[in-house]
Formats: sequence, structure tokens, C-alpha cells
Amino acid sequence: MPDFPPPRPRRGFSSDNASGAHPEVLAAVAAANPGHAPAYGADAWTARAGELLAAEFGAGSQAFLVFNGTGANVSGLAAALRPYQAVVCSADAHLHTDECGAPARFTGSTVLPVPAEGGLLTPEGLEAALPRGRRGEHQVVPAILSLTNASELGTVYRPEQVAGLAAWARERGLLVHMDGARLANAAVSAGCSLAEVSTAAGVDILSFGGTKNGLLLGEAVVFAGTAAGVAAARHYRHTRKQSTQLASKMRFLGAQFTALLGDGLWRRNALAANAAASHLAAGLRTVPGVEVVHPVQANTVFATMPPAMTARLADEFSFHLWDASAGIVRLVCSFDTDTTDIDSLITTARTLMTA
Repeated sequence: MPDFPPPRPRRGFSSDNASGAHPEVLAAVAAANPGHAPAYGADAWTARAGELLAAEFGAGSQAFLVFNGTGANVSGLAAALRPYQAVVCSADAHLHTDECGAPARFTGSTVLPVPAEGGLLTPEGLEAALPRGRRGEHQVVPAILSLTNASELGTVYRPEQVAGLAAWARERGLLVHMDGARLANAAVSAGCSLAEVSTAAGVDILSFGGTKNGLLLGEAVVFAGTAAGVAAARHYRHTRKQSTQLASKMRFLGAQFTALLGDGLWRRNALAANAAASHLAAGLRTVPGVEVVHPVQANTVFATMPPAMTARLADEFSFHLWDASAGIVRLVCSFDTDTTDIDSLITTARTLMTA
């Protein structure tokens, strides 16, 4: 053991994955710890989490707990794909840019990226990018439309937008998947329930994020009560096991989701993160030379700033250089982002520009 504790990490803006776990989540895990419980999800905490998830996402829905976002996306898609089929998503989607080819490796299927203005797909954009009349067995067959909500650019699909895209997909025989790593942020931004912006709007398969919203780790793969969702869920237990996403001590995942969903913690955390991002964006707009470049609809802020400012600001605050050529940085707020953290960054940025 070291003679002294390591320095406490300072809160920053690099990612909502960098935040700690909410105290209520930690308390739930500690409460689930004493004694023994059945393994692999046959415990009371996982059963309760399943009930709460079904209440959130609608009658007939089924939810399965997994470790992480990539695993949730890949295993959920694998439940509904054949190797000659393809997933259509935005060119910015995590599936396409940040999962190291996992969808292709574990499903055998292709990802077809489509340009999306502001991170949000539209029926018109999809129609232009994926014309009808593809050449039979010589090309992969689009089978799933995947939406990311909130998007990688911090923008949000509202329920009517999801419903419109789902209708477009249905007309072409496609299922609808949603990467909901930040679904809680999207729902509070749109002023609606989790279901209203996903399963109730036509989503068949959903990755519901917990890690970015106050959990230690853990996501849920949710299958809607639609015919397509029920069919995909039928063999998902085996798919989850093959995908290395089956937790033996699943009670600790179940306990976390019970804490997140049982008393509205998911909403409180997302509201806090979104409010922090709005406060951050408002402050950045007052700094000369800084421009917020995308609508701030969830918990993420994208801004351009002079390279010299970026370099010096990075000495004191963590954030992500999103596009070096355009001078765009990404700053992400979490449930525990404090106004003092934000005000300190804004003050430092303003000082750098006037020095």
C-alpha cells in the first residue's frame, strides 16, 4: 500500500465516462454486496431492474443487462442481423467511428455510413444516399437503421423525428436500432419519457446507457414489444453469452439500474448534465475568439477556439480536441459538473484571450 493516497482527480470536460459514480448508485451496490445471491441474473436485483426497464420502455419490452456500450450495440445488432446484411447509420455514429470494427467482426455485417447534418439523419438524406434498386445478391442488403440519441454532436432527435425515420425504415423493410448511450440526456432535452423518444416512436432495439449517467458501469439492451423486437430477443441470451457480455455477478449491475430507475435518478442526473452544458455554452459565447458550432441540446458542447488558447487551456482543464484542422474542441458535462468548474474554465479562457 502507498504511504499516502493518490491526488484526487479534478473534474474535467473530457467525457462523461470520466466522471465518478453517483453516491446513490454506490450505496445500492454496497447494499447488494452482503451474502450470496444466484449468479448470471437469477437474482432479485436483476429481476427488479428488469421490471423497472419494462415500465420505462413499454408493454412487451424485454431488457438485458450488459457491461458496456460497444457490447450493447454489437450484441443487440447481432440478434437481428445476417452476415450479408448491413446497418445504416450516420457518418458520425459511434458504430462507424469508435467501435474498432466490432460490428463487422462480431456480426459479419457491413456498416453503411450516411452524411448527417448536425449529426441527425433525415428521411430525405437517407433516400438520397441509399437509392432503391440495388443490384440483388451483388450488394449487401440494408436491414437496420441505427440512430444515435443524443447524437455524437450533442444534438437530439425529438419523438416526431424518430417516428418519421422509423416510418421511412418500415416502408423499406428495415428494423430500427438506437444507440442510446446518452438517451437520458436526449429524453430530458426533448421533455419526454425514455420510451417516447425511442420504443414508443418505432425503435425495435435499443442500447440504453447507464455508464455516462452515473453508473460505475453497465448498459441495457432493450427489445421493444414490436414483432421485430420480440423476434430479435428470442435468442438474445445466447447472443449475449457469445458476445462476452454476460455478467456472473449480475446483481451488481441490477442494483445499479434499480438505483438509476427506481426514484428518477436517471432524470435528475441528465438534467444536471444538460444544465451544466447550457451554462458552459453561454459562458463560452462571451469569450472573444470562441464560437459554439453546434446546437447545445444535451450535455456536450462543441466550439472553435484559437490553437494557442486550446493548448494553454489544456494545461489546466481536460477536454477533447475533436477536429484539429478546424480548431474544434469538445467539452462534455457530467451529472456532477459544478458551476465552479465551468466558471473557472470560462475565466481562464477569457484571461488567455485578453492577456
